[in-house]
Amino acid sequence: MANKQILRGLTVLVVDDNDTTRAMLRGILRQEGADVVGEAKDGPTALAACRKLKPKLVCLDVLMPNSNGLDVLKEIRGESPDIRVLMVTGSADRETVQTAIQAGASGYVVKPFNAARVVDAVLQAFQTPTPAAAPAAQAPTQLPTQAPE
Repeated sequence: MANKQILRGLTVLVVDDNDTTRAMLRGILRQEGADVVGEAKDGPTALAACRKLKPKLVCLDVLMPNSNGLDVLKEIRGESPDIRVLMVTGSADRETVQTAIQAGASGYVVKPFNAARVVDAVLQAFQTPTPAAAPAAQAPTQLPTQAPE
């Protein structure tokens, strides 16, 4: 049996141009207790949603129309360094992964994914400080390692 409600209280924005991928991520995250506060199909919409909703986590596709997820990542980092960004992509080539990590991604999920991979990646994203945030600012955003009873 999976850890029920392990991501309880985590606010998430899901960004992907594919409706099915967004629905899968939304379902996985909600089943684990996260609050999916918004969704976007492209970079400009994602940036506007980040500004308005101020999620703790953004699940961000790398390849989208009208924008590149890596460029969106850099903008999120510049505007809101405390937001964790989990890159979601079908491309796991070394250069893309390295560029995403250098740009401040908190983690990476490769499509196709399953619930366990998504949850593990989210938990790992909260195990280390965000690149641009002060260490003292990270303590309140740490997720529990197991669900409260």
